[in-house]
Amino acid sequence: MFDFIFDFLGSFLYGSNTGLNTRKIDKNIELLKQQGWFKRIYEDEKYRRLFFSNKYVRAYLQSNYRVKKIIRNESAQKKLLNLLDKQLKR
Repeated sequence: MFDFIFDFLGSFLYGSNTGLNTRKIDKNIELLKQQGWFKRIYEDEKYRRLFFSNKYVRAYLQSNYRVKKIIRNESAQKKLLNLLDKQLKR
């Protein structure tokens, strides 16, 4: 709960001009890689590149609250997959 509040306040106070927290994003990716469905996606080269180089995907995964929700909720997982597919088309 506190992660959500801090993430929300941070994005509200500092806006989207702040840099990405690479350490936090990488930690969240490691958490997601413990999930079988995510591990399969991560092993696909076209998606893996997005996790390292796409600022929208990285910003999305910077939120601890969002990542925990992705782990628990199938709807949030689908939302992540939609984001990935959308970014592939760019």
